[in-house]
Amino acid sequence: MRSRACKIVATLGPSSDAPERLIMLIDAGVDCFRLNFSHGVKEEHARRIAAIREAERRFDKPVAIIADLQGPKIRVGMLAGGSVRLRTGEVVKLEASFDTGTKDCLRLPHPELIEALQVGDILKLDDGRLQMTVVAKTPGRVEARVDFGGELRSQKGINVPTRRIPISALTPKDREDMAFALDHDVDFVALSFVQTPDDVREAKGLVGPHAGVLSKIEKPSALEHIEAIVKESDAIMVARGDLGVELAPEQVPIAQRKIIRTARAAGRPVIVATHMLESMVEASTPTRAEASDVATAVYQGADAVMLSAESAVGRHPQTVVAIMDRIIKAVEADPDHWAGLWREVAIPEPTTADAISLSAREIAHVLDCASVVAYTMTGSTALRLSRERPKSGIIGMTPLVGTARRLCLSWGVRSIVTEDATSVEDMVSKAETTARHLDAAKSGDRIVITAGIPFGRPGKTNTIRIARLD
Repeated sequence: MRSRACKIVATLGPSSDAPERLIMLIDAGVDCFRLNFSHGVKEEHARRIAAIREAERRFDKPVAIIADLQGPKIRVGMLAGGSVRLRTGEVVKLEASFDTGTKDCLRLPHPELIEALQVGDILKLDDGRLQMTVVAKTPGRVEARVDFGGELRSQKGINVPTRRIPISALTPKDREDMAFALDHDVDFVALSFVQTPDDVREAKGLVGPHAGVLSKIEKPSALEHIEAIVKESDAIMVARGDLGVELAPEQVPIAQRKIIRTARAAGRPVIVATHMLESMVEASTPTRAEASDVATAVYQGADAVMLSAESAVGRHPQTVVAIMDRIIKAVEADPDHWAGLWREVAIPEPTTADAISLSAREIAHVLDCASVVAYTMTGSTALRLSRERPKSGIIGMTPLVGTARRLCLSWGVRSIVTEDATSVEDMVSKAETTARHLDAAKSGDRIVITAGIPFGRPGKTNTIRIARLD
């Protein structure tokens, strides 16, 4: 029986981190949990990680954990009286200083921002509620015209969609949080404020082989380098919250589609996130527009869809997971969905393993095979198969629990930890037994098996086999 292919990521918070609630969420369909390091203390995160691993043992199936780093936050400094009112059309000074700002002169504790700004640059404040345009610049100071006014409170965020800000994507807090997360065996580290491939390389140099680096695409400068960023990353997130502040609203759906296509072509799992079922923070059912939004991400071929506040602080975390599960299954029951997924994917620099993965999908389709089984050490074979979107679904068999957990983000993959095969006969026997155990095939069904021979050597996928279960 083919299981749901698109995965569900749930953010943990006060509404969902109790051990019994975690069990209910996994039972409802969660494949991966996100820990938001913008909130909470290390003791809370350690407790949540331990509870996830205990729930994982109870269900006897891998569950992935994402440690989402806060990243640099560019903010207005403190303001006299706590806030000022900016009026549309007036010109305001902005200067690099840690002093308290006033209505006529806002102080920004970010000299690198003031230095980078140029005349014509746009600044969006407080999640885009207010907007300014730079009209003049002098050393250490700029002047900006207020395009959309309103009340501005101390330490509200600033976005600069028109300019790359020359700061690292990793703050000292991020480095400390990353070390903590790696010590606790998380599976992915999510990197905020990615602007160029160099940001990803810097993070990968620190993470090493201990976890995957998940790049959050939330800035226009990242879109300019999307192919290179995707190539350097282990996974991608369409972070529509910040992306929606920095892009015009009508451009966000176009960016989402482009990111998904680019990630799929490179064989990188891609998550669509932010405001998917936002009304369910309070309501017991989503709006029809929200249901359509989730469905659109599934139709576009996203590997996973993510819940944020809905599962972290919402009133109905288990219900929201169950409804997201229902929406995904409804889309995957639509024959037109598969016709869209199977359009040819342009694979950059194809290899023998890419050709075998494509062949496995075609064989499974022509022979109506029950499942495609991938023996994999690093996960690359299963990722290649996932890129091809076989309707039968994929079983990823690996001797490494870390690999099995990372595959929880990949479309259509059900991962299982098992000893590597020692011979072709052992390969077929283990694959048949696993397919039966997961209820992915029954007597009389065919399965397709891919592996690398000699066994136990990563990156050597060179074999494809068809087997019929007796």
